[in-house]
Amino acid sequence: MAEYTLPFGSGTVTFALPAARSIQVVDGKPVPPVKDIAAAVRQALARPIGTPPLGQVVVPGDRVAVVASDLTRSGLRHDLFLPVLLDELNAAGIPDRDITLVVALGAHRCHTSDENLTVYGPEIVSRVRIAQSFAGDPDGFILLGTTSRGVAARLSRHVAAADKVILTGGIVYHSMAGFAGGRKSLVPGVAAYETIQANHRFCLSDTPGGGLNPLCGSGLLAGNPLHEDQLEIAAMLAPAFLLNVIPAPAGGIAGFVAGHWREAWEEGCRRVAAIYGVPVREKTDLVIASAGGYPKDINFYQATKATENALAACKQGGVVIALLECRQIAEPPDFSGWFDITSLAERESGLRERFTVPGFVALKTGLDARRIPHIIVTLPENRAFIAKAGMTPADCFGAALALAEARLGRTDYTVTVMPHAAETLPLPAG
Repeated sequence: MAEYTLPFGSGTVTFALPAARSIQVVDGKPVPPVKDIAAAVRQALARPIGTPPLGQVVVPGDRVAVVASDLTRSGLRHDLFLPVLLDELNAAGIPDRDITLVVALGAHRCHTSDENLTVYGPEIVSRVRIAQSFAGDPDGFILLGTTSRGVAARLSRHVAAADKVILTGGIVYHSMAGFAGGRKSLVPGVAAYETIQANHRFCLSDTPGGGLNPLCGSGLLAGNPLHEDQLEIAAMLAPAFLLNVIPAPAGGIAGFVAGHWREAWEEGCRRVAAIYGVPVREKTDLVIASAGGYPKDINFYQATKATENALAACKQGGVVIALLECRQIAEPPDFSGWFDITSLAERESGLRERFTVPGFVALKTGLDARRIPHIIVTLPENRAFIAKAGMTPADCFGAALALAEARLGRTDYTVTVMPHAAETLPLPAG
């Protein structure tokens, strides 16, 4: 027997499978986090991709807007890398009084003063003005133009009025836009609500009732209409510079990319794919996946990143077993509430009327569960929620495996094991 130990909440689950069975383990490449973040930022700024150094991009007298992610991305450690960026701007003749940090809230709520302090740190809060781009502010946006797909590009006044705009953020796989980071700092980051809605609807099928657009998914950029529309809007603004974070698999930061808003970001995407994209020799009958433990499985909303990636390794007619503790399974309410709508057609209809990312995830999760059976090893108190989500709950791995074998109808099945499925994307061979 071959033994495997996978993360589950703050603990682990250990199980054994016959060693003679065809088993592949899919996990990201081990990349240690950088120890000196400030030095890594300075190195990236000194070697920009596709542009001259930042000191040659800005000139004294420029009013500079630095776009930064909100509290939902606090793990990017803005408090450690933003001061280095400000110092670089100061050295180029841009004093702190000419710099505005614009919080890219997208459709999220505004920060409190304490949250600004938590996310950006006391140094940033004391040095520069902080403005928030709230999508629901009717007077907070300026129309830059209309994309070829008919989306009105309305971006924050704080960004549109700046002489130079610098984008910051993090690059990871993204289930709609292919990859996060780059142009997503603008849409949805600092875009008006109607712009966000119109752009995000591209991830739905062109035909009502058709479900999801297959061109929008993790790692997909070419032909992805949501991504390409975001590129058009970013090109209208033409940001002056970009500094993006590449997260490390074990936590922390693997590195940075800096330079042209598109070229540097695309290089960052390639680096993320090299770390988190894992070629697999074949899809298998059974996929056993962990999100990676707490906090990646703190709630079902976060944990669906793992089930989505697990499906990429599963054959049609196969089964997924996911180990997801989900101690706060129903958070946030604007996600879990969608499962009260039992009809997937009604979920889709509701999204077409008023698109939300949590609603999209709920629809995608429901469609995925209908296509491939999901057995979720979770806490006993989560059984009702998992059942409502269209999946089968199990209290332990042994019970889950028995259910999976019953569904498969045989014991000579092939297996993929994914210890950190929330951040690892199986890629087809070639």
